[in-house]
Amino acid sequence: MADARQKNIYKVTLVGTAVNVVLVVIKFVAGIVGHSSAMVADAVHSLSDFVTDVIVLIFVRISGKPRDEGHDYGHGKYETFATMIIGVILAAAGTGLLVDGCRLAWDSLHGHELPRPSMAALVVAVVSIVVKEWLFRYTKAAGRKLNSSALSANALHHRSDAVSSLGTLVGIAGAMFLGERWRILDPLAAMIVSFFIIKSGYDIMRPSVGELLEASLPAETEREISSIVLSVPGIEGLHNLRTRRIGNGIAIELHAFMAGSMSLDEAHGLASEAERRLRARFGADTMVNIHMEPSKSRFPNIC
Repeated sequence: MADARQKNIYKVTLVGTAVNVVLVVIKFVAGIVGHSSAMVADAVHSLSDFVTDVIVLIFVRISGKPRDEGHDYGHGKYETFATMIIGVILAAAGTGLLVDGCRLAWDSLHGHELPRPSMAALVVAVVSIVVKEWLFRYTKAAGRKLNSSALSANALHHRSDAVSSLGTLVGIAGAMFLGERWRILDPLAAMIVSFFIIKSGYDIMRPSVGELLEASLPAETEREISSIVLSVPGIEGLHNLRTRRIGNGIAIELHAFMAGSMSLDEAHGLASEAERRLRARFGADTMVNIHMEPSKSRFPNIC
């Protein structure tokens, strides 16, 4: 049953990827031949989705490799590093398109006549909106049926592309039908789409940078970890809680206070139970390191 679910998820993802490839090619051709900077920017936006999927899939395979002699904490950071690179590339591409759009808009404001976008660019913009909206509905339905958060998130990505293409359509149509003085709408649309691309790059890059710099998990997550550990009868307190994310998994280190009269076997049993509960909540691959300390009459309860 699980295999069938994975195959269906893979099938839906492949459909989206194949459609994206076709759209990217058509948009680039229409943007260049149709003299539309907005369409070229929209093509880059669609290309970013495809490149992101490909790179992440490659590095996810690498990051899924088990721990080895040279990687005591596994290979999870490979995925993080790849994600950061994608974010940097997107932000750079968006910035380049923004600068180019600003240049064309400046030229238009100073009397330089911009080329009129062709009907090909307009038609492709309409096709992109229709196809992306269909992909959104198709993927969203599959995500609900298969209970897949990944597909649901991908569906929202398709919807954002449809909205981006809608802005492109408005810019191209205005530049085509409102006269020469309104051709500035095409580079303005390109500038708007470039903001989408830059924001996508930033949203991807920000958590990756934090993870590579060993940022702690959110405070609410650490409070939940503390609550789970303290729910084990016999663990009287904890301190020196340290957390971090490693790829799709997390690492947890802490000191747990237990009765000093307890045997080593009993103390180890309590620590093992705390580890079991943490892995049940955060995943079987969660790395947990619990240092056992004898409790005192007064001990810090620092979380």
